[in-house]
Amino acid sequence: QVQLAESGGGLVQAGDSLRLSCATSGLTFIRYYMGWFRQAPGKEREFVATISWNGDSIYYEDSVKGRFTISRDNAKNTVFLQMNYLKPGDTAVYYCASGYSYGISRLSRTYEYWGQGTQVTVSS
Repeated sequence: QVQLAESGGGLVQAGDSLRLSCATSGLTFIRYYMGWFRQAPGKEREFVATISWNGDSIYYEDSVKGRFTISRDNAKNTVFLQMNYLKPGDTAVYYCASGYSYGISRLSRTYEYWGQGTQVTVSS
């Protein structure tokens, strides 16, 4: 059974940092690209960042470039999202997801497995 479990969310002030983790189990981690998505209240889920199986290919949504960093530890089957200089607009539930391929993708429909999400709230 495949499981993706996010952790690390919380309530912070604008300008603070958080590091999200997504621990996976039940899949061959190195065969999957990984992504982070987020969904704010009343809005559609949106792409945040994606990373290839070996970390050589990475892509970010424009609003998080320079502030967020996606990384992965294949030995621990875990993907991370380091979020710096957080803004109130970053408030959302953050989801990690996995897609079976050696590429990367910004499209949620290409991802096969999803976690339950972790809440990030940034106060002004």
